[in-house]
Amino acid sequence: MQTEEALREVIGEEIPGLGKKNEPVLNEFAVDFIARAPFLVLSTADDQGRLDASPKGDAPGFVAVEDEQTLLIPDRLGNRLAYGHRNILVNPHVGVLFMIPGTTETLRVNGKASLTADPDLLQRLAARGRPAVLVIRVEVEEVFFHCSKAFLRSKLWQPDVWGERHKVSFGKLYAKRNNASEETAAAIDEAIERDYRENL
Repeated sequence: MQTEEALREVIGEEIPGLGKKNEPVLNEFAVDFIARAPFLVLSTADDQGRLDASPKGDAPGFVAVEDEQTLLIPDRLGNRLAYGHRNILVNPHVGVLFMIPGTTETLRVNGKASLTADPDLLQRLAARGRPAVLVIRVEVEEVFFHCSKAFLRSKLWQPDVWGERHKVSFGKLYAKRNNASEETAAAIDEAIERDYRENL
C-alpha cells in the first residue's frame, strides 16, 4: 500500500467533522487531564526519521502546564542512554500521549521540544526531595483527546483479565547476550532493584 487513496479504499473516508476536535492550544479539559495523569509516553525521532518512544511517570500532575501552549516535562535519574534527548537535539518534533489509570480516553499532544537545565525550573519540578535532572519544554501545536476503543478492546484497566504478573530480568538478558553466569545475572537484577529503591 503506497497511497492514501489505497488506504482509504480499505479503511473508508474520514468521519466528517471529526478532525475539528483537534485544537492548537491546551483548553481547560486538557489541562485538567494533565493534572490527573501520572504517566505519559514521549515519542521522538532522529534526523533520519528513526523513532523512539519513552515512558515517563511520577505523581499525578508531574507535568507542569506553563501556559496554554507550553508543557514542562521533568526528567529524572535514568539509564543515561538519552535516546529521546539526543533526538530532540536534532529534531524537535515530538508526540506526547497522556494516560490516567482507569480512564479509557487518552490525551495526545504534538509539538516541538527543547531541553533546559535551568536551575529554577529543575527545583520547581523537584520530586521526593530531588530536583529534576533536565526539563523537556514542549511548545504545543496540536491537542486532542483519543477515544476509548483501544483500552476497551485490550481491557487494560481490568485486573481480572491481567493474568500472572510478568517480570523482565535484565540480568538474564545480559547473561544470554554476553555468555555470563547465573550469578552475574542475579547480581545485575539485585543492583537494578536496589536502584529502584534508592534512586527514583
